[in-house]
Amino acid sequence: MVFPLALRNVARNKKNNAIIAALVSVITFLFFIGNSVIGSSDRGIRQAFIQSLTGDVVLEMKTDVTMNLFGANTPIIDSFFTIPVLPAYDAIMEIIRAEKGVSGITSQVSGKAYLDFLDVREPVLLCGVDAATYFSLFTGIILEEGRFLRAGEYGAMITAERAQRIEKQSGQYPAAGAPLLLTSGGSLGFKIREVPLVGIFSYKNPGQFMNEIVIIDPQTVRVLNSIQVAGAPDEELEDDALRLLSADWDDIFGSAFSVTEETDDDEFSAAEFSASMLHSYLSETRTEEDDNLTGGDWNFIILRLEDGISSSRLIASLNKKIEPYGITAVDWRTAAGTSAILLLLIQALFNAGVFLVCVAGVIAAINIMLISVFRRTREIGTLRAIGASDSYIRTLILQENFIIAVIAGFAGITGGFLFFQWVNSLGLQIPNELLASLLGGKILTMEFMPRIAFLSFLLAVVLGFAASIYPMETTVRIEPMAALRG
Repeated sequence: MVFPLALRNVARNKKNNAIIAALVSVITFLFFIGNSVIGSSDRGIRQAFIQSLTGDVVLEMKTDVTMNLFGANTPIIDSFFTIPVLPAYDAIMEIIRAEKGVSGITSQVSGKAYLDFLDVREPVLLCGVDAATYFSLFTGIILEEGRFLRAGEYGAMITAERAQRIEKQSGQYPAAGAPLLLTSGGSLGFKIREVPLVGIFSYKNPGQFMNEIVIIDPQTVRVLNSIQVAGAPDEELEDDALRLLSADWDDIFGSAFSVTEETDDDEFSAAEFSASMLHSYLSETRTEEDDNLTGGDWNFIILRLEDGISSSRLIASLNKKIEPYGITAVDWRTAAGTSAILLLLIQALFNAGVFLVCVAGVIAAINIMLISVFRRTREIGTLRAIGASDSYIRTLILQENFIIAVIAGFAGITGGFLFFQWVNSLGLQIPNELLASLLGGKILTMEFMPRIAFLSFLLAVVLGFAASIYPMETTVRIEPMAALRG
């Protein structure tokens, strides 16, 4: 009995109700559009990182700051931060293997260096991997040329984007087998290693920094990283070493740096330091130093989970078992770093803005509804005079506003869906790399997400209810006789 009357009242007060419906539908539209874009982007980034770099869960040393796979998540600290090595590696691996729901395990040691190749010098992120398990876990890594790195060999793989950039700068495209020169430096000196290029790869959906990654054997990364802790704090460098640190590249191969007669090797006594000598040193069979570094010195253990396994539950279970070792398990977002965390911040800021718009919209709707109530004073007074109870009047007002909210919610969602179709038909290119990584690709694509549509509709209903409370209580306070006299 109440609903037909509410429906009739909505149809009779078209002007005021249309304004309220327009306010609610615009708010619903904005919420639906914004959260759909952010939600689809988050899903795209999640898939990209999980399938290509971070896996579902990452185990790392517990520190005062959160870490991603290549440093600290706090930019101000990152340049001074050294990623610690995992303790009790073998014991942790035993714990992981006993955990249910883990479909794959691999390890990684990370570093930073300068890559010199074909007269191009660039900073790179070194991803030292356990080649026996790494590539089988990450289906998002696509081989473009050459082959994948093999277990136990010295070599490196660069991204197709980097190969194209080198070709553009040097005029020559990198070929498999070409030597890559990697330099790592610190306050006490530097180390140089040369490894062959074994393959060129790409990521299905590269994030903000993923094209800067060089996949390399872990032994080389450990040697390059050891410069950070190579000497004692009070160790003094010899004069030749100090001169080498401050010299230009051209000077290193000049007469200023020569091997003196005091050398123990008669073959090179009184010989000039030359490029061929350096190349011979870098290319020679690895020394005992390298062989001793092939153990369990890893920075991270990366896990892939079986379908349907909750990563949050597994993290909680693992952290109880590995806490005594000073190790913590984190999810893919923490391991991915800034771009993934930034998306959460954007979503929070956007919804904070929507909340403010909702408050303004509710206030406007309340004012419009109060005007409508005052215009209907005689009608409401008549209903109360013939015996309508307070609950009947409240139900009538709520149902009227529910009908308006439902219409506005459907209108906002339908408008959003049509907007998606229009934007997708344009095929808009995203020129900015950061925006492309946040939006999940270089072409702007908007995806209809049922969960966001439901939340948007729920928001419209909540707005309608919130806007009804004060006008409803005002209506109940109208006295029948005063209404009839008016």
